[in-house]
Amino acid sequence: MTAVSLVSLVSLIGVLTLSLKLEMLRKLTMFLVSFSAGVLLGGAFFHLIPEAVESGGFTPILSAIILAGIITFLFLERVIYWRHCHVPTSYEHPHPFALMNLVGDGFHNFIDGMIIAGAFLASIPLGITTTLAVILHEIPQEMGDFGVLIHGGFGRKKALLMNFAASVGAVLGAIVILLLNTKVAAISSFIVPFTAGGFIYIAGSDLIPEMKKETQSFKAILHIITLFLGLGVMLLLLKL
Repeated sequence: MTAVSLVSLVSLIGVLTLSLKLEMLRKLTMFLVSFSAGVLLGGAFFHLIPEAVESGGFTPILSAIILAGIITFLFLERVIYWRHCHVPTSYEHPHPFALMNLVGDGFHNFIDGMIIAGAFLASIPLGITTTLAVILHEIPQEMGDFGVLIHGGFGRKKALLMNFAASVGAVLGAIVILLLNTKVAAISSFIVPFTAGGFIYIAGSDLIPEMKKETQSFKAILHIITLFLGLGVMLLLLKL
């Protein structure tokens, strides 16, 4: 519950962007996007999948659950119109559906809470690692969400409050998993590989494509280096 509460508080990161110019915010956000891509991929391949394999072996069922995670996140993005965007709003990058964004973000945070609770049920170190991955991913996303709400007509204070309200879904998601765990044995054996699939989808479908929009060679190289830094952080966590 402490972990998901921290994730919810990340929604208030928008207050730190109020004094930044749009161009500076865009540059900062893109490096955060690159870093979080590495963190999510590292979390999936260095922590979640090995944990799932250690528990039950690398079976076709495990592969199917990872694929289910990827397909589920695709479904959420396409059918429910959850746009997991990390670039602040502008005339070149508009986000006209502020209310839809709030609904989608609330559902997304609900899933984050389920993911974190399921990881803690598997093991405390895995829960801590997963929480870190989610938080580092949430920072650029919440910056983007704050921009969406401002562009949609919300005042700055109301945008912060509404964004925080949507983030409380993480707490609800964690409660659901903790309650289900008393009724469904080894629910973490499903949640862990499912989370890996979700992390892979978010990194591959949302974050890396944003990185590919950079046309300047030097900045593109810096973004790749930042991605490797994210991978390195998750690799170092294996030593803790």
